[in-house]
Amino acid sequence: MKKILTLITMIAFFAILSGCATWDGVKKDSSEAYDATKEAIHDATK
Repeated sequence: MKKILTLITMIAFFAILSGCATWDGVKKDSSEAYDATKEAIHDATK
């Protein structure tokens, strides 16, 4: 029982860490997409 609990805890810990890394990637990608869209709209309305 103790091994199972330890295994579940480790899996949850790694899932949380990878989730944070994924969220940082999503924020960065969406920021880059927003900047590119803003620049394209600015260029189109000159």
